[in-house]
Amino acid sequence: MLIWRCARRAKNDGGAEILRELVRTNDAVLISAIEALLKSAGIPHLLADQNMSVLEGSIGAFQRRILVAEDEIAAARELLVEAGFGRELRPDVP
Repeated sequence: MLIWRCARRAKNDGGAEILRELVRTNDAVLISAIEALLKSAGIPHLLADQNMSVLEGSIGAFQRRILVAEDEIAAARELLVEAGFGRELRPDVP
């Protein structure tokens, strides 16, 4: 599981925060829309694998992932469902 360092949130035993995958897609417009929603709701997130798509020549082989802190995942999922992006959500597996 990916770990994100963040001083203002609950941490695991190693002092790092655990992130969970919210969305995985190649669609840049979808990523932008979801990031705007999360930002407007005050939900911190991380866009992972953004630079990987540049390395592979933008052929769409590598999807980008939006990651959210474990303690924010429920609020983020609810926000996306209400905004009509529920079908884009990754399965909720802790």
